[in-house]
Amino acid sequence: MRIATVRRASQVFFLVLFLWFCVVASFGVHWWQLRGWPVSWFLHLDPLVAMGTLLTTGTLYRDLLWALVTVALTVLLGRFFCSWVCPFGSMHHLVGYLGKRGKPHSRKVELNRYHPAQSVKYALLVVLLSAASGAILARFIRDAVRPSLPLIMLFVATVGLAWAVVGRATAKKRGMSAFLGAFIGLWAFIGSIAALDRMITASLQTGLLDPIPLVYRSVNLVLLPLADSTLQVLSVSQRHYEGAWFIGAVFVAAILLNLKVPRFYCRFICPLGALMGILGRYALWRIGRKCAECPQCSLCEADCEGACEPTGTLRLNECVLCMNCLVACRHDQITFSLQPSAGGEISVPDLGRRGLILSMASGIAAVPVLRLEGHMGANWNPRVIRPPGALPEVDFLSRCIKCGQCMRVCPTNIIHPAGLETGLEGVWTPMLNFRLGTSGCQLNCVACGQVCPTAAIRPLTLSEKKGIGSHAGSGPIRLGMAFLDHGRCLPWAMDKPCIVCQENCPVSPKAIFVREVFNTVRGGVVTLGKTEGSTVEVRGASLEAGRYGTGDYYLHVPGAKETTRIRIVANTDRTLSLAPVAPADFLSLVGTQVHIQVRLQRPQVDPDRCIGCGVCEHECPVTGQRAIRVTAENESRSRKRSMLL
Repeated sequence: MRIATVRRASQVFFLVLFLWFCVVASFGVHWWQLRGWPVSWFLHLDPLVAMGTLLTTGTLYRDLLWALVTVALTVLLGRFFCSWVCPFGSMHHLVGYLGKRGKPHSRKVELNRYHPAQSVKYALLVVLLSAASGAILARFIRDAVRPSLPLIMLFVATVGLAWAVVGRATAKKRGMSAFLGAFIGLWAFIGSIAALDRMITASLQTGLLDPIPLVYRSVNLVLLPLADSTLQVLSVSQRHYEGAWFIGAVFVAAILLNLKVPRFYCRFICPLGALMGILGRYALWRIGRKCAECPQCSLCEADCEGACEPTGTLRLNECVLCMNCLVACRHDQITFSLQPSAGGEISVPDLGRRGLILSMASGIAAVPVLRLEGHMGANWNPRVIRPPGALPEVDFLSRCIKCGQCMRVCPTNIIHPAGLETGLEGVWTPMLNFRLGTSGCQLNCVACGQVCPTAAIRPLTLSEKKGIGSHAGSGPIRLGMAFLDHGRCLPWAMDKPCIVCQENCPVSPKAIFVREVFNTVRGGVVTLGKTEGSTVEVRGASLEAGRYGTGDYYLHVPGAKETTRIRIVANTDRTLSLAPVAPADFLSLVGTQVHIQVRLQRPQVDPDRCIGCGVCEHECPVTGQRAIRVTAENESRSRKRSMLL
C-alpha cells in the first residue's frame, strides 16, 4: 500500500471522527448523545490553544497536555498534523484536489510554486502570540524597575552566556561590547517607561484564525444547524445562532479559495501551520532528495500541498508531509529519512527581522488599543451575560478560544457568539440571548462547562450551581438579575393582568413575587340599572362584550369597604353577570354609580433570590423588547457588579 493511500485513510478517519464528535455534542436521551465522548479532543491536541492559554494565564489546563503529544510527534516527524490529522486541512485538501482536476501539468506546477506571501502566516502567529504575551511582558517591565534576586541572577547568567558565545574570539569582542551596551540600554529604557506595565496586558485571540477552533465553530454553528433544519434528528427544534452568517461566510471563503490556490488557508493564513512549521524545522525525519542532481521533471511539484519546492532547495517549514512527492517521483529521488535533503534545505521562515519586530509590536499594541473602549472597566456592557461557571471577564477572555462548543451543547439554544457587544476583543465569545431558544438557562444543566476545552467556563456540579449541600454557604451561581420595565410590563403600564414571569420562575421560593392592586378600567364608571338574579344592567356606557368575563374584573362601589367587590363572570354590551355570592343589598342599588375594576398582580423581583436564569425574559408575552430583562448586574463572578451592599 502506498504511503499516500495511508495518508488519505488517516484523513478520512480523523475527519469522520471530528464530525462525529460535533454530532454527539448534543443534549438528548439517545445512546450517542453526551455519553462521555471526548468531544473537545481535537482542541486538546492543538498546540496553539495550549501555548496561547499558557501565555495569557501562566497555567496549563490539564486536558491541554494532549498538545504535548502533537508537539513531540512534530519534532519527530515534521508537520504531520496538517495532512494526517487536521479536519480543516482535509477539507482544504479535498477541495483543492477538485479544483486542480483537469488542469495541465504545467498549470499544476505553477499553482504549487512557493510564494513570498506564505510568510504572512508567520507574521499572524507572532501577532497573536505577542498579544497573548502582554501579561508576561508587563511583569518583566515591573521586575526591570524593581529587580529581584532571581532577575539579577538571570542578568548575570545572560551576560556570562553572551560572553562565552559571542566574545569567545578576539575578533568578536567588539560585537560583545555592542551586545552588552544594547542590553543595558534596553534595561534602562524599560525602566524609564515603567508606567507601561499598567497599560500592557494580554488577550487571547488565537481562536479567530486557529483552524481547529475555526472548524469547530463553523460546523457547530452553521453546517449542523443547516443540515438538521430538515432532519430534526439532533435537536427538537431549529437551532439559531446570532451572527452565524458571518461565521459561515468566513468558512465558505476559506474553502472556496482552494479552487484558486490549493490549500490557500494552510499556506498563507493558518497560524497553527506556522507554529508547526517552526517546530518542524527540528524534525528528525524529513522529506528530501537523495542526490543533489535532479532531472527537474517537476512531477513531485504537481501535487505538492505545501508548495515547499522539493525539486530545488526544500523549504522544510512549508512541507506538510502529504507524501505526494514520494509517490510521484519516478526517479526514486525523494525519500523520507533521517538525512537532510541533498538539494539543500531552508528551515527558517521568510519573515525577516523587520517583519518580526513589526509583528511583535503590532500584537503587543493591539490589546491596549482594543481596550480603549473601556469594556473591561466602567463601560462594561450589562447585556453581555456569560454562561454559568464563566470566569471573571478578564480571565474569561484570557482562556476563551471562541470554539463554539458551549453553544453547540446548550440544550435550550441560548448561548450565542457575541458580536461587537464586548468590543472586537470579545467577538465570537459566548454570551446568553434569552429571546432565542426554547427557554432560559436550566437549573439542572451544567453541560457548557463540561465541554469547554480551556476551562474559560469551569466545570460545575449541580450542587454548586444550585447552591445546596456543601455550597449552601456561597449560594447559587448567579448569571445576572432580572429587571422589570414598568413602561412595557402589562400589569404596570396597561392594566392588563399577567403573571407569566412569576409563574415560570424556577427558583424556590420564587424570585419574582406579586403585589395585588385594583384599578378602575378606562371607561369603567357605569350606573347600575335593573337587576335580574345575578345579572345587572348598566347605563351610561356601552361595554365590549365578553371583555370582563375572565375572572379578573370586579364591581366596586365608591366609598364602600375595599373588600366589597363583586367578581364579574360574564358581560354583554349592556349587562354584567356577577358571581352568585353577590350581597342582595348590593344588587338593589339601582341608579348608583359603580366602578369596574381590574385585579392586577404586579410583579416584583427579589434581588436576593434572582439568579438571572432568563426563563422569565424568554416567556414574557411582550414579544418585542421584553418587559422583564436580565442583565449581568449582580452576577456571581464579579463582586464589582454586585447590586447589594
